[in-house]
Amino acid sequence: MVKQQLIRGAIHHFPKATRHFARDLQSFNDGALVIENGKIVAVGHFSELNAQYPAATIKDYRGYLVLPGLIDTHLHFPQTEIIAKYGEQLLTWLDNFTFPAEGQFSDPALCARMADIFLNECLKNGTTTGLVFSSVHKASAEALFEAAAARNMLTVAGKVCMDRHCPDWLQDTPSSAQRDSADLIDRYHGKGRNYYALTPRFAPTSSSAQMAALGELAQQYDDVFIQTHLSENHDEIAWVKTLYPECEDYLAVYEKYHMVRPRAVYGHCIHLSDDEWQRMADRGAVAAFCPTSNLFLGSGLFEMAKADQFNVPVTLATDVGGGTSFNLLKTLGEAYKICQLRQYKLSALQGFYMLTQGAAHSLGLSDKIGNFNVGSDADFVVLNPRFDPLTKLRVKDDSSCEDALFALTMLGDDRATVATWVAGHPQYQQQEHADAVA
Repeated sequence: MVKQQLIRGAIHHFPKATRHFARDLQSFNDGALVIENGKIVAVGHFSELNAQYPAATIKDYRGYLVLPGLIDTHLHFPQTEIIAKYGEQLLTWLDNFTFPAEGQFSDPALCARMADIFLNECLKNGTTTGLVFSSVHKASAEALFEAAAARNMLTVAGKVCMDRHCPDWLQDTPSSAQRDSADLIDRYHGKGRNYYALTPRFAPTSSSAQMAALGELAQQYDDVFIQTHLSENHDEIAWVKTLYPECEDYLAVYEKYHMVRPRAVYGHCIHLSDDEWQRMADRGAVAAFCPTSNLFLGSGLFEMAKADQFNVPVTLATDVGGGTSFNLLKTLGEAYKICQLRQYKLSALQGFYMLTQGAAHSLGLSDKIGNFNVGSDADFVVLNPRFDPLTKLRVKDDSSCEDALFALTMLGDDRATVATWVAGHPQYQQQEHADAVA
């Protein structure tokens, strides 16, 4: 008989897609999750569920926030070791740091070691799902999928494809990109909790022939994800115009090759025209807002108001290693500041939604992650909003979820992560909390 577990704490989640964040937040201040076989079987008040499930083993997280696992929709696992390299603008940063670092990932042993480091860092920061770029090497995607499967993490990843405008030793070809991507799809997509994303790095590093080859796969495998970059930097946008003069704008390059659709996630989207915003909305594509990276590389300030105006779903992403932190709550704090500069009021609850149910809904995964609905996978993070003397002063015992979350976005880091659970099992725990069983 499978043992049930009862997770006690301050439970907060959004059960459904919404724009009414305060109204639709479901909270149980002394709440409980009941877990069985890695799934949520009940959520509610502790007193009621404890009586209903008397044989369940209790994990006591009173005093802490228990939230759905955080979802990072754009980050690069081969760039882990170049995080916080002295800043350049985007294209120079790629040449000076990114390409040399990614060139090392031809070594399968290094890929495996770095995949472990990368995923452990995600878990330490409460991230249970990522949309992840590997390097151009097939072995790097294989290593990431295998490491994620060992932790039972729901992971969307893909082998980067690029056949020009990068060092010769880092290039694939149209045919090898198509062949390797198809093989990885067949081996990993939908196997366990792994999912595949077709991953042209961005339009400048893929020839028309390679984009066409990947576009064929996008049509053949209509349920795979697509991830790439769009309108991050003014020099990049001008470059795309010279490389694809037949296309009216940057988004049109991806449209030409059947890559703008649901489950297509476009990193950055800072400098889009109104027409591009409208076409993204019409086709169901998703924007990934990468605030720490956009600030670090001086790329620009994302416009949440434009996304709202055109009803384009927006998710939040660290964009490690251009981004400067694996921590999505810190990332949300930087998003808040960018929105302030744009005269847009981003509340803590809206940000929390974007990191959980909002991201899951945008990706077509809300039946699995992003919430505590019965039947969802038991991915969750336990956060201590009073983890040091300053936060103990700032956050009161009776602070609301919204107030505590806002404080964490401004003052928090991985020290606030008490535990991260994946499919009903703790994959990260602060040592002092490892035995918190009633």
